[in-house]
Amino acid sequence: MSFNPNGVAQLGDRMPQSLSNVHIHLIFSTKTRQPFLRDEEMRKSLHAYLAGIGKHLDCPAVRIGGVEDHVHILSRMSRTITIADWVKELKRASTIWLKEQGEALGDFQWQAGYAAFSVSQSNVGSVVEYIERQEAHHQRTTFQDELRAFLSKNNIEFDERYLWD
Repeated sequence: MSFNPNGVAQLGDRMPQSLSNVHIHLIFSTKTRQPFLRDEEMRKSLHAYLAGIGKHLDCPAVRIGGVEDHVHILSRMSRTITIADWVKELKRASTIWLKEQGEALGDFQWQAGYAAFSVSQSNVGSVVEYIERQEAHHQRTTFQDELRAFLSKNNIEFDERYLWD
């Protein structure tokens, strides 16, 4: 690197790069935890659809899973989109798609909120395993207890009055 007479760094012939490896574990539920996602084949199709949305947004999914009332998404985040915009588009597009899957899903809605947690590269494998074990995990615990545990583990203060919708 060299500096011009004004003391400003110059890169010369080199092109600058912006690189990142940021993983996010995203969790959100159906509105009021309605079990809209009971059908396993439809749920798998939803997960594939969510993966496609993420890929389109340059936020490729590492793993997507969940049960009848919520989803977990582990993705590598793009450098060019905020978490809020990513979640908004995931929910918007998947709601439209789900409502097209039949009358039983005509009233489908996602909850308004979400929880997103950073995941270090060294913990990606553990989060993948956690997502893959959702069916067994939720035979022992509710979505609400699971989310409370995540929030506590990550030192996120919350008010129960505003957590659930």
